[in-house]
Amino acid sequence: MSTPPPPSAGAPAAPSTPAPARTPVPAPRPTSVATPLPAASLAVSVSDHLALPGVLTPEEAAATAGAIAAVQLADGAIPWFPGGHLDPWDHVEAAMGLDAAGLHEQAESAYLWLARRQNPDGSWYAAYRDDLATDRKRDANFTAYVAVGAWHHHLATGDDAFLDRLWPTVRRALDFVVGLQNSTGEIRWHRAEDGTAPDEALLTGSSSIHQALRCGLAIADHQGSPQPEWELAAGLLGHAVRHHPELFLDKSRYSMDWYYPILGGALRGPAALARLEADWPRFYVSGLGARCVSDRPWVTGGESAELALALWAVGESDRALEILQALGRLRHADGLYWTGYVFEDDAIWPEERTTWTAGSLLLAVAALGGDPATASVFGGGELPEGLPVEPGTCPVRGARCTHE
Repeated sequence: MSTPPPPSAGAPAAPSTPAPARTPVPAPRPTSVATPLPAASLAVSVSDHLALPGVLTPEEAAATAGAIAAVQLADGAIPWFPGGHLDPWDHVEAAMGLDAAGLHEQAESAYLWLARRQNPDGSWYAAYRDDLATDRKRDANFTAYVAVGAWHHHLATGDDAFLDRLWPTVRRALDFVVGLQNSTGEIRWHRAEDGTAPDEALLTGSSSIHQALRCGLAIADHQGSPQPEWELAAGLLGHAVRHHPELFLDKSRYSMDWYYPILGGALRGPAALARLEADWPRFYVSGLGARCVSDRPWVTGGESAELALALWAVGESDRALEILQALGRLRHADGLYWTGYVFEDDAIWPEERTTWTAGSLLLAVAALGGDPATASVFGGGELPEGLPVEPGTCPVRGARCTHE
């Protein structure tokens, strides 16, 4: 899910220099279980929706999609970069970028990788390398995002057989996630290796899970398999995100906590616009993009592309386009994008080009370009809402509810 803090991990105090993208990863092993698909073997053909003036030409979009696919391993796994690790959320983000570019076979392979490696309780581990779990936390948000990707793939392809195959995977995943929800609506961000689930919730992660539950409900409707517990969970979670910031750990220094309630669909309309305006000066750097952390001179590609998606979702397409045009400085000749730029030092940092940064850029461009699958998943207008919390029935006691 873009750069630190992960939407489903407690963010450490920011150091005097920008924190590295997510958790530092050990050096790659000298051998790998699978080998990347050669770029030359990819026949990439992109649709007009990925051609956006000042952002991508059709040829550049094809190069970006092909670069993601070239990092993908033969078993379907999409690590951050060649020899790097994989986390399930960013794996899905990269797969959705492939679907947006028309590389449906490669995207399907990514989802089938998840299906084969799902834990018996429906979760995935937080990180894998060479097909082995390297972080055995079971992260709620990382687990939930498969529902967004599966529904996006189905909308992009119309492949009912794929959805039939992935439905049990999605059902188990969202059942695991709903099992971590508190009665007040927020979702504890992980279950530890020892089986405990600390009573801590993150606004970014819960906002993303809100989108996943709505996509899961859309899949359930399509499969003719009602999931009333998910309907209740989505309604409670949306209420918590919109009206009860006190339920979540304070990570307000991070831009994801600013825009994710909008990106995840919990906030729309005047409330969403007001939230964007309130912290726009803190997080947006004109001509460069979005800061990762409000008090650090570091703009990041993933956050910037996600912010553009959030702006597009509330009708601010001009501002979204401006942000995406600024990301050209992060583009590498291979079609991938550097993670971030420290503007006070005029330095690219860290020196890594991640598949999920490229995937998020392709998704933002696809939304602005009118791609129906991407617009449906991130616009949210066609997704089920869940059961709303009616005024006077707020489950949070002893706190002021802005919905009352």
